[in-house]
Amino acid sequence: MESESTVTTCYRHPKVESHVRCTRCDRYICPGCMREAAVGHQCVECVKEGARSIRQARTAFGGRISTVPAVTYVLIGLNVLAYLGELVRSSVEDRFSMLGAGLVDADGNHYLWDHVHSSFYHPEGVVAGEWYRLLTGAFLHLSPTEGTFGIAHIVMNMFALWNIGRTVEAQLGRVRYLALYLLSALGGSVLVLLIAPGDQTVGASGAIFGIGAAYYVMARRLGADMSGVNRYMAGLLIWLLVSAGVTSWQGHLGGLLAGGVVTAAYAYAPRGPRRALIQAAVCVGLLALLVVLTVLKVSALKTGAV
Repeated sequence: MESESTVTTCYRHPKVESHVRCTRCDRYICPGCMREAAVGHQCVECVKEGARSIRQARTAFGGRISTVPAVTYVLIGLNVLAYLGELVRSSVEDRFSMLGAGLVDADGNHYLWDHVHSSFYHPEGVVAGEWYRLLTGAFLHLSPTEGTFGIAHIVMNMFALWNIGRTVEAQLGRVRYLALYLLSALGGSVLVLLIAPGDQTVGASGAIFGIGAAYYVMARRLGADMSGVNRYMAGLLIWLLVSAGVTSWQGHLGGLLAGGVVTAAYAYAPRGPRRALIQAAVCVGLLALLVVLTVLKVSALKTGAV
């Protein structure tokens, strides 16, 4: 008598006959589950497991390589949305702009800060606990008919962010780039608070100056041709000086310094398993310093020590 041959089926599809084994786990797989491998075929699960075990490619600064500057797109989108909000409701700028200390009356009129004031006035700004202004002000811009630049304010800032942000994001990776942007924006606002707490400021310039500093530090670290980079930085510094009379130079300078510190940590942290930890520690340390400076300044404003 002849014995019937055993029918083998795919381990994922028991009703599908299969005669091919996965070269990794040796289970039978049907054509729909086959994935090309260096030798033979592998099943879907083995391909996924293999992908997890492959070391992710990293940039020179430890970030994950990505081809789409998603964070830059999102930041530009947030700035534009905030600007549209300002156009729809003008009170948005007063409510969320960077302001260290000021007074406002019941009719919404604004006055210079004085730690000794009557009950007719109420504190506003960071001194009144509105700490969110340290970041929200960096996403707002001058209205079309306001100030020296008007609508050119957001146009120039977004063009600069698009132009240089994509390059920096590609080198740092998304997480490091976002941390750089936010800390630069915060650094600019804190320096405004320290030097000119009564000034009401808006704009992404502080963050963009921080990205400019990152561009310079990264180029130096990578040994790139510095001629073009130096021209860019010279233009940035000239703009810092020339615009001092009509813009917040404190915000620009604060962003530049914060961006330089953060990127120096990214660029010069020693390679190895602790590199990301060192980079994160510097970012957290800078954040802590900015918080301490803010607390001390607010305390001094409230007591009239400054």
